[in-house]
Formats: sequence, C-alpha cells, structure tokens
Amino acid sequence: MNSALVRCAYADVAHGQIHYAECGLRGAPAVLLLHQTPRSWTEYRAVLPLLGARYRAIAMDTAGFGASAPLAGGPSIERWAAAAAALLDALGIERAHVAGHHTGGVIAIELAAAYPARVGKLVLSSTPYSDAPFRRERAQRPAIDEVAIRPDGTHLAELWQRRQPYYPPERPDLLHAFVCDALKVIDRLEEGHRAVASYRMEERIARITQPVLVIRAGRDPFAAPHAQAICEQLPQARLVEIADGMVPLPDQLPAAFAQAVLDFLDADR
Repeated sequence: MNSALVRCAYADVAHGQIHYAECGLRGAPAVLLLHQTPRSWTEYRAVLPLLGARYRAIAMDTAGFGASAPLAGGPSIERWAAAAAALLDALGIERAHVAGHHTGGVIAIELAAAYPARVGKLVLSSTPYSDAPFRRERAQRPAIDEVAIRPDGTHLAELWQRRQPYYPPERPDLLHAFVCDALKVIDRLEEGHRAVASYRMEERIARITQPVLVIRAGRDPFAAPHAQAICEQLPQARLVEIADGMVPLPDQLPAAFAQAVLDFLDADR
C-alpha cells in the first residue's frame, strides 16, 4: 500500500455519514485533523502526506460541512466533538492524537475534555479562547462570513473580499478553496462561528490533562491574541509560533504546520 496516497471514504455513524480523507499506514498511530469552518478536510490536503509518512493521518469533514451529513438537532461544539468520537468508533480507533485549527481547535478541546481516554496529544492551532468576555465581544460583532445570495452573483465576490485581507495576496488559490467550501453551506455559513461564540470553554478547559501544543499564527489577527490565554489555562502547553502564518495556516504553510505537529508528536515516543 502506498502510504503517501490520500484516500477518501465515508463512515456510517448514528446521525448519517461522515466523510473523511486519510493518508498513512492503517496500523500506525492515528492523528485526527479538525478543520476551521466553513472549510472541509481539504484544508489539510497538503498536510496529510507529510503527517502520513509516520502516522495514520485522518482529516474529517465536520458534521454539516464538506460532504458530511449535518446533525439533525443542530450544531454545537459538544455535538461536533461527539460526532468526531463516533468517527473514531467507526474506524476502530480507540485512541488518537487530535489537531484542530480555529473552530477545529475548539472542537478538539471538547473532544479531549469529554473523551479523555480517546485523545493522546492535543494540537491547538489558531484556537480562540471562548470565555465570557469573548462571547460578549462576539455578540456585538457583525457576521464573519454570512452573505445574502443575490441574483447577479455579487455575493460570490463578497465572500472572496471579506476574507481577502487575512490571506496571502500571492495565493488566490487559498481564497478559491475557501469559497468552494463556503458555497456548499451558503445558507449556514455562520454555524461554526456561532457555535464557538456560545461554547463555555472556561468550564471545560481545566479537564484537559493531555500534552498540548499551541500553534500561534503570527499574522492571524483573530486567533493570535488568544494563544497566551490558552497557554495560561493549560500550564502543560508548549507554544510554537509560525510568524508568517495567516488565517489559512494549514494550507498556506503546510510544511511548517506539519513539522511543528510532527516535532510535538514524535517527542517522548
């Protein structure tokens, strides 16, 4: 079997099907990758072969995003974490390292808190600290990605332009990938942001006992300021900064992202 080949598949779980992609040998230790919203597993397309050289790297589509079935009762961080645990069950994986980016990092925290025996090491990339002040601030801000569908199609340009300041100007391919994923959930673009804004992380984060890596993307104005707060709540955490990292860090700088993850996972093996 070619361990560098990215394979896509569906797993049957209680609420429907979860779509995922994986790379690496199936007998290797597993690493579950959780994307930001409204993205999909493709955020980790270039990362999967890099991690798959030593691990069974699995990037799932969060329930309701990409090609995964939505949750019948509506989204929440807790229910998305339960869906991730259900995927591990379906794949016969008892324990996995977990890495999440932006919303995926928040889901990763809940997964580690709710299912501690299922999570080995934890990687939190550009993860916001969603405590009471964060929730109040988010409640006063306008929607991040939500746009009204217009007959002339100008909402497509608006999707692009809203994210453009936070993406490298020389990488239109990254914005193209974002828009492609966003169009799949155009009527639910804010679900992930709303779920993060309502999550009471301050009541859950103390349950984290796993080794933690916090990745700070230096040019991400939304998440970079939260890295220190996360580290203060998790005294066992190690902080790594990727100075040129922006909002789309895993697909912007996949080699730097993967190396940071590998260095952390390989330590003390």
